[in-house]
Amino acid sequence: MKNKRSAGVLFPISALPGKYGIGTFSKQAYSLVDSLKAAGQKYWQILPLGPTSYGDSPYQTFSAFAGNPYFIDLDTLVEEGLLKTSEIKKYDFGSDENRIDYEKLYLSRFKVLRKAYERSNIEKNAAFKKFVKENAYWLEDYALFMAIKDSKGGISFIEWDDDLRLRKEAAMKKAKTEFKDKVLFYEFIQFEFTKQWNKLKAYANKVGIQIIGDIPIYVALDSADTWAHPELFKFDKNGLPTAVAGCPPDGFSATGQLWGNPLYNWKYHKTTGYDWWLKRIAYCYKLYDVIRIDHFRGFDEYYAIPYKDKTAESGKWEKGPGIGLFNKLKKELGNLDIIVEDLGFLTDTVIKLVKDTGFPNMKVLQFAFDSREESDYLPHNYDSNCVVYTGTHDNDTIVGWLETLSKNDRKFAENYLNNADHKEDIHWDYIRLAMSSVASICIVPIQDYLGLDREARINTPATLGGNWVWRMSDKAFTKTLCKRMYDMTKLYGRLAER
Repeated sequence: MKNKRSAGVLFPISALPGKYGIGTFSKQAYSLVDSLKAAGQKYWQILPLGPTSYGDSPYQTFSAFAGNPYFIDLDTLVEEGLLKTSEIKKYDFGSDENRIDYEKLYLSRFKVLRKAYERSNIEKNAAFKKFVKENAYWLEDYALFMAIKDSKGGISFIEWDDDLRLRKEAAMKKAKTEFKDKVLFYEFIQFEFTKQWNKLKAYANKVGIQIIGDIPIYVALDSADTWAHPELFKFDKNGLPTAVAGCPPDGFSATGQLWGNPLYNWKYHKTTGYDWWLKRIAYCYKLYDVIRIDHFRGFDEYYAIPYKDKTAESGKWEKGPGIGLFNKLKKELGNLDIIVEDLGFLTDTVIKLVKDTGFPNMKVLQFAFDSREESDYLPHNYDSNCVVYTGTHDNDTIVGWLETLSKNDRKFAENYLNNADHKEDIHWDYIRLAMSSVASICIVPIQDYLGLDREARINTPATLGGNWVWRMSDKAFTKTLCKRMYDMTKLYGRLAER
């Protein structure tokens, strides 16, 4: 990855067009791969693939290993003889092709998948048996976790009765018997997810497209990971967190941000030789070619907030595992293709950790144009070992962002790009700026290539509702757009090898 000029597109699976309410591993996904190849791109960056929970964020999932059931392509299940199109059409997945209705998905998708499971005779499937055996280290706990959760109306495991919450032997034995069928159903879902994703990834790799996957540093509190392995986290003897993740008060939030994720017991992880992290990263490299790790700062220092606190004001900084974790990962797994998400305020020790790993870090153009001070995000300050983005999933689109700039910042940006008189297609000027930079990789969200406004924003941090819902219109990724992308990618020496 390092120092080889290339380009790619940030495009969440959920945002793909299609018939059933949300993007899937469908023919539209394969068409996107073909379009990326035609546009001279090397990378397709996606968001985390995990099963989303309350709030629908792919960064808060029920498992660090499992896949999102919504991404399973229903037409593929029809081709396999597990569903009928007439059956699928009976369900309401939402009527707006450009917005995801997660409530309707939740109320319909699992019913459809259940029909496929009941026809599958999955227990007799040799490939399924192999899959279950190879993934037993996470799959058994995840499937049982989801089965129990369903039986309790979806409440957090923190609210379960103590025998199940604390995994008492008798209660676990009873649950495995009582929920045997539901456990098998969730294992079937993961089998179908993995089979379909592996096929799509293999197709992408065959035509020269590599997948950049995205993994959150933390897991969700209500997850199979925390329930099955409380020893990995800062939990007390009653199985409850002693502290949770967040960030301190700053200019954006007077009380800080309270994320609520459990914090790792790094001392314990070290005694195991970082076994869980080795398993997690190794599994990620089955799913992706390159990994972007979110909130990389937490490996150097992390902000610990007392569990019962309602705000982040009383937290304190504690030391993370540092370079030791990455030395172990490299020793056991070899050279790692990792992109470091190091956005925000960085201390000298974080900067040193990033440098010591050798991983490329991120530069985001939307953070560059502060007329009051010099910025590391301005392209003339880059070195080649970085990945430049016009924006990320947490940013507005370029068009939407420009509408929010102060007069002084807008003037600064116009002077920098020399586009004060160029109002039409202004998003292409920022794409050009990213493409022409010395950054080894340039990633542009598909919304910026399409020139869409704030209605196409993926996520607004620290807000609930209206996030993660945008989808691209069918046929929006035109041949004309592919040609323009190809020409610019070629012009700045980033063309993928054919």
